[in-house]
Amino acid sequence: MAVMFYHLTRSTAEETAFNLLTRAVQAGWRVMLRAPAARLAQLDEALWTASDDSFLPHGVEGGSHDAAQPVLLGTGAIGNGANCLMIMDGADFSPDEAAPLDRLWVLFDGMDDSALARARAQWRDVTGAGVDAQYWSEESGRWEQKR
Repeated sequence: MAVMFYHLTRSTAEETAFNLLTRAVQAGWRVMLRAPAARLAQLDEALWTASDDSFLPHGVEGGSHDAAQPVLLGTGAIGNGANCLMIMDGADFSPDEAAPLDRLWVLFDGMDDSALARARAQWRDVTGAGVDAQYWSEESGRWEQKR
């Protein structure tokens, strides 16, 4: 398992999340998307309207069907039995929480100094705990893993 840091410089967080989540659902994975409470309604709307020709099943935590959601948007603990976690807008996670997951994505705005600082701190925490981390950049116009 690796924590995959996505440095957003061209794509929006919503576009990147939609693409990654669509692939995750197609692979049969269950995902918890963790973000600040103030962003959940906007992310929910973005995932419903991201594409006219595809459907990304998801819900926002607090509903009666949280456990059944393939993608659950929320602020707290994984509530849908997810094997993957997506972190957006500086939401918290711990290296211990990451260890049992199949995938963990951290999406951060490369144009925001505080988001960069937060992602760097998360990187140090993860790698300091011995968890494998990957850095992904889109500076070339497409996503590439940087070494």
